[in-house]
Amino acid sequence: MCGIVGAVSNHNIVPVLVQGLARLEYRGYDSCGVAVYADGLQRARSTARVSELMEQIDSTHLQGSTGIAHTRWATHGAPAVHNAHPHFSHGPGPDAASRPGYIALVHNGIIENHDELRAALQAKGYVFQSQTDTEVIAHLIDSLYDGDLFEAVKAALGSLHGAYAIAVFCKDEPHRLIGARAGSPLILGVGPDGQSHYLASDAMALAGVTDQIVYLEEGDVADIQLGKYWLVDKAFKPLTPAQRPVKTVHAHSGAAELGPYRHYMQKEIFEQPRAIADTLEGVTHIMPELFDGADTSAARVFKDIDAVLILACGTSYYSGCTAKYWLESIAKIPTQVEVASEYRYRDSVPNARTLVVTITQSGETADTLAALRHAQSLGMKHTLTICNVATSAMVRECELAYITRAGVEIGVASTKAFTAQLAGLFLLVLALTQSRGLLSASEEARHIKAMRHLPAALQAVLALEPQVIAWSQDFAAKENALFLGRGLHYPIALEGALKLKEISYIHAEAYPAGELKHGPLALVTSAMPVVTVAPNDALLEKLKSNMHEVRARGGVLYVLADADSHIESSEGVHVIRMPEHYGELSPMLHVVPLQLLAYHTACARGTDVDKPRNLAKSVTVE
Repeated sequence: MCGIVGAVSNHNIVPVLVQGLARLEYRGYDSCGVAVYADGLQRARSTARVSELMEQIDSTHLQGSTGIAHTRWATHGAPAVHNAHPHFSHGPGPDAASRPGYIALVHNGIIENHDELRAALQAKGYVFQSQTDTEVIAHLIDSLYDGDLFEAVKAALGSLHGAYAIAVFCKDEPHRLIGARAGSPLILGVGPDGQSHYLASDAMALAGVTDQIVYLEEGDVADIQLGKYWLVDKAFKPLTPAQRPVKTVHAHSGAAELGPYRHYMQKEIFEQPRAIADTLEGVTHIMPELFDGADTSAARVFKDIDAVLILACGTSYYSGCTAKYWLESIAKIPTQVEVASEYRYRDSVPNARTLVVTITQSGETADTLAALRHAQSLGMKHTLTICNVATSAMVRECELAYITRAGVEIGVASTKAFTAQLAGLFLLVLALTQSRGLLSASEEARHIKAMRHLPAALQAVLALEPQVIAWSQDFAAKENALFLGRGLHYPIALEGALKLKEISYIHAEAYPAGELKHGPLALVTSAMPVVTVAPNDALLEKLKSNMHEVRARGGVLYVLADADSHIESSEGVHVIRMPEHYGELSPMLHVVPLQLLAYHTACARGTDVDKPRNLAKSVTVE
């Protein structure tokens, strides 16, 4: 999502700000900008890439020792330079736009009462230059400023309803930067020289600059000045260093290098064997201790639950849907999977003996965090997260955690994070099965052996890429596609459809194959390719009947079949044969050709694979 970088230093910090924006490009954005103090407020903004912004900065020789920078994903107002951050307030009056800027501000999140605040500020004579909710904050702080920026921000925060992470500085206090967060992540970086200090929405932005990070918690406000900083909590009570300790965080920028691949998404698809191996590293036995939290025993929690509630969004939601099949068939525990953005707003029946499981790549997904807090407010105290970022808000707010080791994922369309989530979820299933006395030693050994073989099995699936490329040539000319699966593989069909629509912009839907006759069959023609996930499991013969229904209506099938499933290529039936059948873990293999299909179809159509239109990587707004 949107990215923030800010700094106070005794030297030119523009290169650090722009480098930070480049490190945050993976989140997705449609505009970017930098503002610094240089004998007044100066800025550069662009609706192109960060590289173009850098060219603009070089041509204008923009320099300064205090500044803020931002990558924006549009919510309020179209992607346009006048809506790009940083925003300035010039004071009230009709001639405001012609005066030098006074307050400079960047913002992640959404201010829900911006219309009300805008009207009040307009009544005071403030003239708005953008359609954003962010400009409201800049003018509000300006209207409250009386010589102390911290006090002005403090007063303004009390009027804001919604989510925000902000960084703001003022013309009259050029070596002071104020940051605040509520519902959107923000960190403080402590410079190694003892003089320079930083703000950012992600530690990745500060990779190579500092590895000394302070994580701001909900409601915290940071006051950063040259050579010093201090923090207050949401009640504006000063915080001690022990309450917000400095942590060493190694955010490896090298993980973001593209290497020999055409796109990051392709790189990340091919990194899945390593991601799974790393996620399962050291797992030689199934035990609850794999999920222990900082202060909580998973063994104790697992003994105290009789149901599971999974909360997630997007791709993570589909990994949760897959886990539901495992949890109910293997662990024999009732499981409910909820779209986080829906769960938080509907009436539900809480059960205090439920394990609430959140799934998130970033650990900062706003809807999932809000859904977690809603579940906790209903009395469901047992919480566990499957997350790829150990230092994220989600890990800090859950009792228990399993940290996947997929590494940095740059492509907006998730691939390796999804399969790593499935690996972590399968371990959770086995740990719960064991805690319920249902996992024998022989079954444990069988599952451990199968998981150990996953990296090699994934390599064999990746070798099918040339066959998938051939399919993609057909799909590139289509505008609609249908994906079918049954049982465990229905969520995989959903994930395949999501990948295709995300990056190729082809309309794609997924259905349980048995539902064809209840409506979707009306769409099937020779112009509608039908992708079928066909493992050799108990539902294979039922699935074959569904495939005959498609062929009888002139539909063209593209089938991912196991080696021993006896489905042959013929007219209107294109088959890619998977290297082996993988039982309960089959979804982790079958999803890979679907990722490759989406990728190569998008390449054939010439879309921006890594940064698809209208989408962002880490969705930190509602």
